[in-house]
Amino acid sequence: MTILVVDDNQVNLFVIEKILKSDGYEKFVSVQSAKEMFDYLDPSNAPKCYDVNVILLDVMMPEMDGIEACRILKQNPQWKDIQVIFVTALEDKSKLSEALDVGGIDYITKPINRIELLARIRVGKRLKSELDWHTNQEKIIQSELDLAARVQQSLLSPPVHEPDISITASYLPSSNLAGDLYYWDKLDEDRYAVMLLDMMGHGVSASLVCMYISSVLREAIKKLTDPKRVISELNRYMNLLQNEKENILYYFTGVYFIIDTKQKTVEYVNAGHPKGYALVDGEKTVPITSTSYAVGFVEDIKIEKAVIPYNSSIQIVLFTDGVLEAMGPCDLESEKELCKIASRHWSTDISPIDYLLKGELQHNQPDDMCVLLLRANS
Repeated sequence: MTILVVDDNQVNLFVIEKILKSDGYEKFVSVQSAKEMFDYLDPSNAPKCYDVNVILLDVMMPEMDGIEACRILKQNPQWKDIQVIFVTALEDKSKLSEALDVGGIDYITKPINRIELLARIRVGKRLKSELDWHTNQEKIIQSELDLAARVQQSLLSPPVHEPDISITASYLPSSNLAGDLYYWDKLDEDRYAVMLLDMMGHGVSASLVCMYISSVLREAIKKLTDPKRVISELNRYMNLLQNEKENILYYFTGVYFIIDTKQKTVEYVNAGHPKGYALVDGEKTVPITSTSYAVGFVEDIKIEKAVIPYNSSIQIVLFTDGVLEAMGPCDLESEKELCKIASRHWSTDISPIDYLLKGELQHNQPDDMCVLLLRANS
């Protein structure tokens, strides 16, 4: 740990150096201007520049005063965590207030009192150590979140592009981890099982529950397949998460369906999810409306299954509520516009979300966003 002393007065530097030496400090550097300070802190001066924990900074200096120098320090990501203690002969309270406002942690007045100076330095060292610890912990947590995000991304199904069916999706989490999930699986030569869900909330807690339910979903599809039975099984597992001691209700909305390209049918359950749309035979738009409560909302869930038949082709568009929120207030007119957009021919070569949201609306949203597109033709 190095203490950097900045003062244009050689006498002041001598006094401070003497005090530091008398208390056993060996690693300190003295400079006589803000420019010399910045030169010393320049990254090209590594590793010395990274060892500075505390700066004793004179307020009144020629060319650039200590307040302006501190302001520049705190604006630089590489220097902002260095603890600045001002050294001043000023009695002007407004100036001292400004010095602290720009990022100084404390100040000492001239003539310098030995006990006061050493006490301020100890506080600065302790604050820097605590800050470094928290910064390191944040890096560890961020690294773990990045790993969790990669794991979550790996759970998402890859696009399907076959002669008679195409499935793709857009996935835009609001943070590293998301509460939205899509999954599809080929059951046999003619059938695909498809699910889009939106877990309550977003971020770490939603993503953990989402990953938990993802493994349950895969097993349920293999063993049960039928939409009613799969949703019922997911509801059973979601209710296992409920804790009477907590006031948190874990649930998700979602649409699960089976498309049979031989029978030309789509069987689905909409569990409290925003309405989706099916464009049937390129002409008729059928809403995919809710047929049950959200999964996990109640223990004894009542589930209804609906069927959409088609002759030559079907296009299914599903989305999570984050997309609706990004589009703006939902009213009758906006719902009509949404239905109109979903009734157009969507190409699987274009990211599905591009049909609903302009580029600038796809970023910095408070909720996760997901859009799923399926196209099938005979």
